Amino acid sequence: MIQEMDKTLFLGIDLGTSRTTIMSSRGGKGLVRSVVGYPKDILGVKLLNRTFAVGEEALAKKSYMDLHFPLEDGVLKETGEQNTQAARELLKYAIGLVSPASGDRLCGILGVPARASVTNKGQLLKIADEVMDLSMVVSEPFMVAYGLNRLTNAIIVDIGAGTTDLCAMKGTIPLPEEQVTLLKAGSYIDELLAAAISEAHPEVQMTTLLAKKLKERFGHVGPGPQEVAVVELRSGGKPRNYDIGREVRFACETIVPDILENLEQLVSVFDPEDQADAVKNIILAGGGSSIRGLDQMLKEGLKSFGEVHVFKVDEPDYAGAAGALKLATELPPDYWTQVGDVIGE
Repeated sequence: MIQEMDKTLFLGIDLGTSRTTIMSSRGGKGLVRSVVGYPKDILGVKLLNRTFAVGEEALAKKSYMDLHFPLEDGVLKETGEQNTQAARELLKYAIGLVSPASGDRLCGILGVPARASVTNKGQLLKIADEVMDLSMVVSEPFMVAYGLNRLTNAIIVDIGAGTTDLCAMKGTIPLPEEQVTLLKAGSYIDELLAAAISEAHPEVQMTTLLAKKLKERFGHVGPGPQEVAVVELRSGGKPRNYDIGREVRFACETIVPDILENLEQLVSVFDPEDQADAVKNIILAGGGSSIRGLDQMLKEGLKSFGEVHVFKVDEPDYAGAAGALKLATELPPDYWTQVGDVIGE
């Protein structure tokens, strides 16, 4: 029995629209951009010396690659066998980052948006079943809460690229009415920022990928010194400095009203005597939690609820994967069906 457990490798996987992170029960961890590139023609195959590339390598060689981002709004895209293949390659690559041994029984828990449909979950499980022996999908904000041991009187706000997921933790597996998925998240900000910079500076050569990098470097909300964001951009191929602080603030602040509205609604799902504790225990996770000033803006927006505390997780990229791994190792696989959707043996 002990030998059998030694051959079981538990995995916690946060399969995100922008980044995929993984952690294993043997201490391995890894992060990869959620993109797969395929050479456009035979010359690209020669340059790459293989038929596809994953993550940063695909982005670095995008000039001769067709890029596929297989996850959209936090779930698998439903169109095209190529996207399904890309998702499969991405998951295989992520698992390879933690170096499983030959003969390992792979048991993995993967995160999905809080209100992902049965169809979305089924698509992901079907692909996971091809590369793992046992798989379960659970709500991403629930994974974060479990990893932080914030299982009661807490609200998780997980801001990813495709979705912003909110979850009220009341000491039980969250019900549908205790979870919210919003489509205004990191990718939404990227698109708005690209459009705002192009409108303010029509001569600038701007792409969504470039806007994403600028957001990750300068992202902020609210007034303050961070409003000055001078960066070198290209105009007609020539470098020139631009202050894009105003555009960055505008784009980042667009997600705040919906988050506040749904936080207010989730407070009401707690018993009245628990609501004061819940608003003192709001947790920001996901890449979007790195936006400077966001915790303070949310705290200010909820001040009518009394004393409010908003915390940021220490490692936003890995909080979901860490929670999934903790759940996988602490909950015997025989009980996984009580928590989420499962496939495999």
